[in-house]
Amino acid sequence: MQGFDPQFEDLTDYILKCTAMIWEGRDIAALNWHYGDDLLVRTPAGISRGNEAGKANTMATLVEFPDRQLLGEDVIWSGDEKAGFLSSHRIVSTATHRGGAFGPATGAKLTFRTIADTFCRENRVWDEWLIRDNAAIAVGLGHSAQDAARAQILAGQTEMPLTPATDIEGPYTGRGNNEEWGRRHGALLRRIMDADFAAIPKTYDRACHLSLPGGQDVHGWEATDAFWIGLRSAFPSATFQIDHQIGRHDPLLPPRSAIRWSLTGTHDGWGRFGPPTGTHVHVMAVSHVEFGPRGIRRETTLFDEIAIWKQILLQTGAAA
Repeated sequence: MQGFDPQFEDLTDYILKCTAMIWEGRDIAALNWHYGDDLLVRTPAGISRGNEAGKANTMATLVEFPDRQLLGEDVIWSGDEKAGFLSSHRIVSTATHRGGAFGPATGAKLTFRTIADTFCRENRVWDEWLIRDNAAIAVGLGHSAQDAARAQILAGQTEMPLTPATDIEGPYTGRGNNEEWGRRHGALLRRIMDADFAAIPKTYDRACHLSLPGGQDVHGWEATDAFWIGLRSAFPSATFQIDHQIGRHDPLLPPRSAIRWSLTGTHDGWGRFGPPTGTHVHVMAVSHVEFGPRGIRRETTLFDEIAIWKQILLQTGAAA
């Protein structure tokens, strides 16, 4: 790849090798060349800026989860060598909790997912959107996402999570590609967000497998319907937006899609987040799907339920 170190065969190889080098290989100093000096990392909790912040965050996570393994399930990407690449990297992590941001050490064995959208050009990452299933960590430690959000607030972490008003535009302003499978996935998400839940048995395989926030793994149409209607009914008037869309069909892999999307509006309905509170909420999410002969066979959808609960609790004062 033009501008990339010759050790990397292609973009997928670059993403997987760099992730292993930094995390399992403990080569945190590699971030000096892997990350751009003014890198923006957006998470549902907020924004960090600069390579030094990236190194500090990486070390803090390794203190809390020193044996963390990051198992790359897939890299779905768009772009080219000239304009740069946008990589949507889906990871399953296993780790032992040794104490840190999630409280005193418990020794609990955890499994949780992350999806990182990164803009890569000339051997460096310049822009990033990172969603980790923090609710899965909380559940693995015996807490709910709501309780974890309340604990953060009571500990003095009272900054509002990321919203469109506090977001910062970085160097990547692309929207992905116009490939067929991304278009199919995007059309389905729009139907679901328009409350056309009848689309689910028409577009999902009856034996579909979904990995969802809170570390949930579910199967079949009924569970798929319950998830999507539970989310949309919590924010029935919120604005749905597709922020980035990639479709790919690579050798030896099923057709796939990666879509980063958002819901922004009022928590004015009963659903996944309890009684309506009238608070203004922003949901930052990513969905990966794999297609088969009978529709969507596999889906991973992630958003940070702790960040959503934190928005609700900060505005209602219910954390006190």
